[in-house]
Amino acid sequence: MMELIFNINRESNTPMYQQVYQYIRTQILSGKLEWNTKLPSIRQLALQLEVSRNTTQLAYEQLQSEGYIRSENKKGFFVDANISDETLNYAPIKEQHHEKNQTDIKTIDFKIGTVDQENFPMKTWRMLTNKVLKDSSMFSYGEKQGDLQLRKELADYLFQSRGVNTSVEQIVIGSSTQHLLLLLTLLLKQDYQYLAVEDPGYNVARELFALQSFIIDPIPVTEQGIQVDRLLKSPSRLLYVTPTHHFPYSVTIPVNERLKLIQWAKRVKGYIIEDDYDSEFRYIHQPIPSLQSLDSNDRVVYLGTFSKALLPSIRVSYMVLPKRLVSEYKKILPLLEQTSSSIHQRTLAKFMKEGYWYSHLRKMKALYKRKMNLLNRELLKHFKNSVEIKGGNSGLYVIIEVKTKMSEQMLIERAYEHEIAVHPCSQTFLKFKPQYPHILLGLGNLSEEEIIKGVSQLAKIWL
Repeated sequence: MMELIFNINRESNTPMYQQVYQYIRTQILSGKLEWNTKLPSIRQLALQLEVSRNTTQLAYEQLQSEGYIRSENKKGFFVDANISDETLNYAPIKEQHHEKNQTDIKTIDFKIGTVDQENFPMKTWRMLTNKVLKDSSMFSYGEKQGDLQLRKELADYLFQSRGVNTSVEQIVIGSSTQHLLLLLTLLLKQDYQYLAVEDPGYNVARELFALQSFIIDPIPVTEQGIQVDRLLKSPSRLLYVTPTHHFPYSVTIPVNERLKLIQWAKRVKGYIIEDDYDSEFRYIHQPIPSLQSLDSNDRVVYLGTFSKALLPSIRVSYMVLPKRLVSEYKKILPLLEQTSSSIHQRTLAKFMKEGYWYSHLRKMKALYKRKMNLLNRELLKHFKNSVEIKGGNSGLYVIIEVKTKMSEQMLIERAYEHEIAVHPCSQTFLKFKPQYPHILLGLGNLSEEEIIKGVSQLAKIWL
């Protein structure tokens, strides 16, 4: 029988039974306690360690439940985990890191998809969450289609801000745009084979559609947005598009071209998937009407998210289905579970109903407009004609075309060597490649000082 003598830290916050459990488990995993080794009885171990029998009993019960030891009637406890030589010799693959330790440096990161965290109304959100938590229904999985109160607030807000005509029955809440697109493809994949996308365009959506076995048809994008004439020649009857703020070029499809898209969907009996991911942030004029608001044929699926205006971690996005797809969605609804927190959904509903949402939007729009203007000025100041800025009148990022002989990868690596993180755009292009490298510069969580310093550094590195 193996004796187990080791120190118990009686001043530790870790319970003594857990210290016993961790010690024995470590000895087994290290191979020092081999398979079938007999262990002291509960009473013997308690005497050896000068602890109560309850302490050693709890430790043994935990080890037994996890399969590390076994109990044999009238014989005692034995090591039951058989740790092979291959397990002991296993060396995990180490993740490759840059030579510089990222925790030791302060990197200015022009990452897209970030928001200004300092100006999130945390006190208000916490106060509303505390109210919500008094409702016992918040401790369930929540409504599968999404919180009814939030869907009511959304229906009113979308009509006022984007002209979207919808009922609460058409609105589906989910944790992300990607999740909602997966649901949508379940409804569409049996009747459609081809799916047209913008090129360049949102690569994550494109790859998701490909995983769902759609044949992807890239349609080039110009200063007028997607080339509708090219779409008319496509075998596709589905179109995924970002018409109000194209990703990544930031162009807006004019109303005449929008009407052509609506007529196309009607003619081919297809659907337009309108991703309106950050329509709240336009800085030179009011948001233009959505495609959905122009559609009288019930052929537009409308997508939006709160990730850009609130916090990405809140994980609330939404989809407005055409009426003719609602019945199909209801058929699969029993198989689904809600992926967005019911607590966050109800808190957001109160946030909107009590007027906090609109004041927050005004504040954030003014803040991001100031940052965007600063970023544009600094780019023009330091780069002059060496870059072409695409975007700059809306959203939380710009794309710059760098007129250089360096590759995209070289630009990114040189910036990183000087503690500046910039991000590639090449993944958004599918068939129609640009002449010069394109770089995405996000501004959401950067201070004005970081924007000024970052652009100045980039000019010194790249020019």
